[in-house]
Amino acid sequence: MEAITFYPAICSIHTHRNQTGSTILQRGFGAPVRVVFKGFGVDIRVLGRESCRSDSWKLGVSHASSSHCLIADPGSLPCSKDFTESYKKSDEVTLVLIRHGESLWNEKNLFTGCVDVPLTQKGVEEAIEAGKRISNIPVDMIYTSTLIRAQMTAMLAMTQHRRKKVPIIMHNENDRAIEWSRIYSEETKKQSIPVIHAWQLNERMYGELQGLNKQETAERFGKERVHEWRRSYDIPPPKGESLEMCAGRAVAYFIEHIEPQLFSGKHVLIAAHGNSLRSIIMYLDQLTSQEVINLELSTGIPMLYIFKEGKFIRRGSPAGPFEAGVYAYTRSLARYRQKLDEMLN
Repeated sequence: MEAITFYPAICSIHTHRNQTGSTILQRGFGAPVRVVFKGFGVDIRVLGRESCRSDSWKLGVSHASSSHCLIADPGSLPCSKDFTESYKKSDEVTLVLIRHGESLWNEKNLFTGCVDVPLTQKGVEEAIEAGKRISNIPVDMIYTSTLIRAQMTAMLAMTQHRRKKVPIIMHNENDRAIEWSRIYSEETKKQSIPVIHAWQLNERMYGELQGLNKQETAERFGKERVHEWRRSYDIPPPKGESLEMCAGRAVAYFIEHIEPQLFSGKHVLIAAHGNSLRSIIMYLDQLTSQEVINLELSTGIPMLYIFKEGKFIRRGSPAGPFEAGVYAYTRSLARYRQKLDEMLN
């Protein structure tokens, strides 16, 4: 059986409709997510979390659902009925988030959004430095957006990892793409890391602002108006997405496709963008809409989370491959680094 295959995403989450017309997504650790579809919007609530109080995440248009999810090992991701038992057997796992390095339009101070722009030389260096910081942290799967700056960042970062596994972009555009990229060596598969790209992780779409200089746009429309477009939660720029709408697709994708991998014991790296990652962090840290708009993410700086007992624990940014502090956070990370030392020395 091939290690790279399609697997029904519906197996990762229980779904059912209640009498109010909302959909309940039941996750393995017992914190269901209520999704209420309202016209073109979707209202997502994490049930059973006291810190969420009565606040709900009123997220925007979400197209994150798909009939299939591409995963590295279909046998490692149980259907929902086995979810809880699978988690009881698993140890803590790591989740690393990296905003892409500086892009050519970042350098020019242009609104980039979903325009596909590569990294600058500084961005390349930032991605390599990010890789050094996570070089002793386990990575089994990589998720990126479909945009080149995020994919470059992930690939460059992994060149620095001490495990020296090869990241391989999965192509599922059609049957031929799947067949032609098939790997026939079991040993090679063991030394590979699948890279899954998803448009739901793309940067917020800035509409008619894309390609415009940020300073000139402020002078043209007024600083307050542009600030409102850039920093408010639910006000989109002309023909673009608000942060609320971006969160709708990014969080839904994370819940449906990435969380199941964490439950199955996979260590995951996500290389994406300022707004899609802010959206995911809003979910992980249970931030309010007011808190998330003040969250700043620097380019090329990794952020580490530990996923254990159904909870996400933020550990900050790893300082570097030769500083032991971050690895003392957990015994598992310390053991992993020790094994790397033994294998490579």
